[in-house]
Amino acid sequence: MTSKGNLTKARLTETMLELIQIQGYSGSGLNAVIERAAAPRGSVYFHFPDGKEGLGVAAVELASRQFEELIKQAADAAGSAAEAVRMAIDTLATIVSESGFQLGCPVSVVTLEMGADSERLRQACARAFESWIEPTAALLEANGVSRGEARSLATVIVSMTEGAVIVARALQDTQPLVAAADSAAGLIEQRCAATGGAR
Repeated sequence: MTSKGNLTKARLTETMLELIQIQGYSGSGLNAVIERAAAPRGSVYFHFPDGKEGLGVAAVELASRQFEELIKQAADAAGSAAEAVRMAIDTLATIVSESGFQLGCPVSVVTLEMGADSERLRQACARAFESWIEPTAALLEANGVSRGEARSLATVIVSMTEGAVIVARALQDTQPLVAAADSAAGLIEQRCAATGGAR
């Protein structure tokens, strides 16, 4: 694929991701994606022969990579697992707030809308959540938490954060995310203290 083709494909994927966050998967038609991306009409089916479902999967995969990178950056910058998780959630709060509470987690949106109707989209969402749980669990393990407990706690943290994003958007207030950051950090500190690991 040419660099121009790659740019068009990336623009379509980014636009689909943005629209899903703003108006949901069902409300994001291909015509709206084409118009907002200023892409040639035939480019959608050229890059995504399976149409909207394929574009939706690509958007979920992009969201997965973006949040996975956010976790990595927080882990690299922070001095402890608790601080890293707090930084990641604080960054999400800023993103949600600065968008006027229009942007949230597209993966949860697609899961709720399409999880029962499209196995392909459900699997893409499951992989996305797993890609966030796994590095969070690895961070906890590196701070002395056992593998099983780290996996369980990471799942709780990701689930809590997802719920906090939804509530924050409904209330148009970042307080639920602030509370989630406080609770997640507290759980990590408690667990690391119990195991004698770093915090």
